[in-house]
Amino acid sequence: MSKLDRFVDNRILQNGVVWAFLALIFSMLIQAENRLFSALVFIAFIIPPIYINNLMILPLYLKGKRVVATALFLCNIGFFTGLGVFLLSRFMGGFEWKMVYNVWGGILLSILFGTALKIARDSFFRRQQEKEAELKLLKAQLNPHFLFNTLNNLYGLSVVKSDRLPSLMLKLSDLLRYSLYETKDTLVPLEKELKYLENYMSLEKIRLEDQAEISFSKTGMVGTKKIAPMLFIVFVENAFKHLAQSKDHKSMVEVAIATEGDRISFRCTNTLEPTYSNDNDMEKGRSGIGLENVKKRLMLMYPDTHQLEIRKTPSRYTVQLKLTL
Repeated sequence: MSKLDRFVDNRILQNGVVWAFLALIFSMLIQAENRLFSALVFIAFIIPPIYINNLMILPLYLKGKRVVATALFLCNIGFFTGLGVFLLSRFMGGFEWKMVYNVWGGILLSILFGTALKIARDSFFRRQQEKEAELKLLKAQLNPHFLFNTLNNLYGLSVVKSDRLPSLMLKLSDLLRYSLYETKDTLVPLEKELKYLENYMSLEKIRLEDQAEISFSKTGMVGTKKIAPMLFIVFVENAFKHLAQSKDHKSMVEVAIATEGDRISFRCTNTLEPTYSNDNDMEKGRSGIGLENVKKRLMLMYPDTHQLEIRKTPSRYTVQLKLTL
């Protein structure tokens, strides 16, 4: 979490900023010799009824105890109206009925303003917490999905007692180290994410040997850019999972990533197994775990700054993803 995020999430600082802002406004609106002092006195007077309402009365209302909450709300306004009129009368040297209306109106508006701010703030933080919880759940679903696919590859090689198995296991160890220990943050360095992707494709290259043409290309400067972890791997996994197997033609997987400023363009193309028809979409069945997952993550992390296009022909499957970080 950055320093700015910690500042924004600090409720004490939030309240201090709001009160300072209100004091500045009141100091410009109040007609008195010492405007700033008068504004500070008014702020000090309305703070107790606002916090009593937000911390004690509003929770009762939200729990369904509306009768009790309404009674306490009226008592809160009544008590501080009477206190305000008493102090104002002593200060002005006499009582006038308009003092009651002015003090009552000022307290009521202040409480309603404070209540609106609290409801809006709590709603915002609740949505943020729900978003973070869903992201954690999606990431937790993603790693087992990847591990399941890779262990299938290891099993296949162990059955035929392939000499490629030790090298494959070393690659898998590096991949799991990254996915388990370096993807806990919401964002990770783009450089590490691309290295992870490159290692995965190297692993698949060892497994497939001469059965497929596999290429991975990068253009542009990575710099210090950060991205949501394990975002591209789902598409690459699907490319290898549904890779065409033909004796006459070599299969192909091409992955290209281009960066320009804050924009990233990702493209993954693979030859497609002819048994997959339009009625048996790659987004359904087992592969749907990963694809639906990444679509949800894109909507959460980059709701208005991503374009995902999936094109399928009888012989090829192409994914084009454009992101603005």
